[in-house]
Order: sequence, then structure tokens, then C-alpha cells
Amino acid sequence: MAFSRDPLDELVVPDGTEAQERDLVTDGDILVGGRSSVEFGVRGRNVLAGESAEFGGGIEAEGDCRLDMWCDVAETVLVGEDAYIGERVHIGGRLKVAGDLDIGDDVEIEDGFEANGWIVIRNPMPTIVFLFVYLKHLLLLGEEDAAQRLISELVDEEDGEPDTEPLVIPRNATVGDDAWRVSTPATIGDDCRLHGNVRAETIDIGADCNIFGSLRARGDVSVGGDTRIHGDVTTRNGDVVIDHDARILGDVSCADLELGPDAEVDGTIRADGEITMRTTERERE
Repeated sequence: MAFSRDPLDELVVPDGTEAQERDLVTDGDILVGGRSSVEFGVRGRNVLAGESAEFGGGIEAEGDCRLDMWCDVAETVLVGEDAYIGERVHIGGRLKVAGDLDIGDDVEIEDGFEANGWIVIRNPMPTIVFLFVYLKHLLLLGEEDAAQRLISELVDEEDGEPDTEPLVIPRNATVGDDAWRVSTPATIGDDCRLHGNVRAETIDIGADCNIFGSLRARGDVSVGGDTRIHGDVTTRNGDVVIDHDARILGDVSCADLELGPDAEVDGTIRADGEITMRTTERERE
């Protein structure tokens, strides 16, 4: 996986991600930009959160967990390896760390903490800030190979999982059961099951997904094959592509509309431009 720009400039939901009862669950890493609000808990491999990120539930990280200063976690944090907790972080439950714990000043953990390894009380480096400033610097210098190595280390490309994408929530985002609101493009992979209306600059939904909400974008919207959208699809200035066997249970409003074989729209179609009906499946990049 390679980035050609700041990784936190896009909402990325990898294949197979599910919004379960109280948690957002993915197989890979979870990167949360600063000042973002995630209204439920998260479960993944490594969890990294920027300054002042908020979680409405707990955190379960199979690997490391890094929380920058002023983060707020409503419930328990469970870490399978090492934890790095910045100053003035608040944890509403217990902190349990299987490895080492590096913890800053004025951290509030309501139900106490335990670590099986070393415990160091200091102010850890703000990981998210350092990591992405350094990554942007490498890309500006044209050092794409070095940037790729940095990303490979971040996502821990081991154990036969080199292609596992991280879940990326950009800065100042709001993610919850009611809505996923970002001011960036949004890409959602295949086989995802999410609750909430998606609001983004552009939206690209993969195949075999179930989105229990509507889609609204300023630009283009693409819906993959066999995907179900339980709401409207609306774009202010863009086009909409609905691939084969996909179904929109609400209305569609756009400029140009492209419908794949056996695609269905249950509601009203409002297209200012052309409506194209394909007879073959569309190849996705």
C-alpha cells in the first residue's frame, strides 16, 4: 500500500469492516485523526489516535495502542502489546496492557491500570503528529520508497497479511450510528456493513456492502455490485454510478446517472443530465 498524499486526507474503510452492536471492527490497523469523534468503540490490530480524538466506547488493540494528548476514551482500553498514552488523556474504564506502558503526565484512568511489562511515566512523543509530518516530508522530497517502508512498518506487514489496509478516519470527522461526516473523499471497501448516513466530498462504495443510511456528496458517487443502500443517494454537482445488481432503497439525485445490469432504484430518479443503462458489468479500478 502506498500513499501519494497525507493519509489522513481521506476516509478509508477497508474490506470486511463491520459496525457491530457497540464497536467498529476491522482486521487491520485503525488510524484516527486529531479532533475526531468516534461515537462507539473500536477493535483492530494497532490503534493510533491523534490529539483530542474522542471515543464513545472502548478500545481493543491486538498490537500497540498510541493515544496522543487530550484523547478521551469513554470505556476500557485493552492492549495486546505496548501502549503509549499522552498527557492529559482520559480513560473512563480500565487500562490493561500485555506489554510495556509509556504514560504521560495528568492522565486520568478511572478504574486504574495494569501492565505486564515496564511502566515508564513521562510524556511520550505525539506519535501521529511525528509520523505524518515525517511521511509528508519524505513524499515532498520524492522519497517514495522510504515512505513505503515507513507505512509498511506502521501497518505491520507480517504474518501473511501484507495487503491489510488500515481503517483511516480523517481529522475533525464525526463517526457514529447516525452519520459518518467528513470533509474529505470517502472510500468504503467490499463486504462492509455500516450504520449511518455517509456525508463526504466524494463517495466510492465497494461490492457486497450493506449501508444502513443514505449517501450525500458534493462530487461523484459510485456504488459497487450487489451493494444495498438503505436510503437516498444525493450529489450536489457530481455523477452517480450504480453497478450491477446493486439496489438503492431510496431516491437518487445527480447530474448524470449510470445504471449497471439489474441495478434497482426503489425511489424517484432526478438526473439533470443523461441516464445510461449498461448491459455489461463495469470494471472497477
